[in-house]
Amino acid sequence: MNMTASGAALVGLTAIIGCLAAVLTFAVLRFLAAARDAGQTRSVGAETAFLSAALQEAVAKLKAQERATAARADASERLSGEIITSLTAGLLVVGLEGDVKILNPAGRRILELPDSASAESYSRSEHDRPLFDVIDECLRTQVAIVRRAVLLPGVGRGVHLGVTVSPLFDDGGRLHGAICLFTDLTTVKDLEAQLRLKESLAAVGELTAGIAHEFRNGLATIQGYAKLLDPEALPEQYRPHVQGIRAETIFMNEVVTNFLNFARPAELALTHVDMRMICERAAEEIRPDARAAGGDITLIGEFGAVDGDDVLLRQAFSNLLRNAVEAARGAGVPPQVVIQSDIDQAKKTSRVAVRDNGPGVPIPLRDRVFTPFFTSKRTGTGLGLALVQKIIVFHNGRISVTSAPEGGAVFQVVLPLRG
Repeated sequence: MNMTASGAALVGLTAIIGCLAAVLTFAVLRFLAAARDAGQTRSVGAETAFLSAALQEAVAKLKAQERATAARADASERLSGEIITSLTAGLLVVGLEGDVKILNPAGRRILELPDSASAESYSRSEHDRPLFDVIDECLRTQVAIVRRAVLLPGVGRGVHLGVTVSPLFDDGGRLHGAICLFTDLTTVKDLEAQLRLKESLAAVGELTAGIAHEFRNGLATIQGYAKLLDPEALPEQYRPHVQGIRAETIFMNEVVTNFLNFARPAELALTHVDMRMICERAAEEIRPDARAAGGDITLIGEFGAVDGDDVLLRQAFSNLLRNAVEAARGAGVPPQVVIQSDIDQAKKTSRVAVRDNGPGVPIPLRDRVFTPFFTSKRTGTGLGLALVQKIIVFHNGRISVTSAPEGGAVFQVVLPLRG
């Protein structure tokens, strides 16, 4: 019985220990399972975090590349705009229909358009029609036109252009417009004209000098014999003839002197010359004649300084003022002569205009008034304005004649500013 009780106790104890071992084993297994599950979770979380970081880095790189590409595009666009704006030549880009897509500031200036004018609002006019005729020819033939000379109509001789037009093709070889570069050649044309004029004046001067010397020799003989005749010793009916011979020889001697002055080589003694001082001295010389006829000579505007010959320039403006006074007096009106000056800073020139209230110069005669020996006056020699032109041309300037809005003639002298 006791053994049975002891055995039972042993069996019970063994059962308890077995239960405890089973519980402990179950607990260990659950702990290991939980640990294994926790490790897998941590691995998945790390992989997710790594992928997220990689995606963020790739997006950041793409955004940086996008910003760099946009910056390069902006820089390229700014550079293109700066190049177009800085070109000294005119630039026109047109479409197939002739619509203007690009017109740079130099082009607007050459075409005499306001700075505010845009390419989109630009419309063709009669002034620039010769230029667009060349562009249309390029679009029609699809062949480049190189260095074509074009004359745009305008005040005076107009504007001379050198034009180059090229067709624009896309990547597929299809025409979609034309690009035109044009340069203002008016200054070059003026220089060429001045050079030809200098050569012509030099040739005419040499011829004139020879003729004038021959005339002077004959006049000296006639004048000498005329002085030998004593009018008081002649019959009264012959005295006017002797006086007429003497007066005519004096006049012819003045003409010969003018011829020789015109023929004299232009040897300039260049100094710093104030144009206001030149015009004031010339006005003081001629003003008494104007006031004697009931008129006056006035000066207005801004006068510049030039490198010139003081004596020759004063002679030129004296001749212009004398012509102005005589023109008004010949028209029967008191001579009101105005010397108006301004400075063109863009072209570095001094512009002085002599304006009168006479009958003006007819358009057909404007190209001839500076021709030697041409005159519309009864007693003129035709060398006054020719001498003025010679002096101005040899100062690398130019002179032109137009009509004033209120009537009368305007002789404009353009000279390069000092320096």
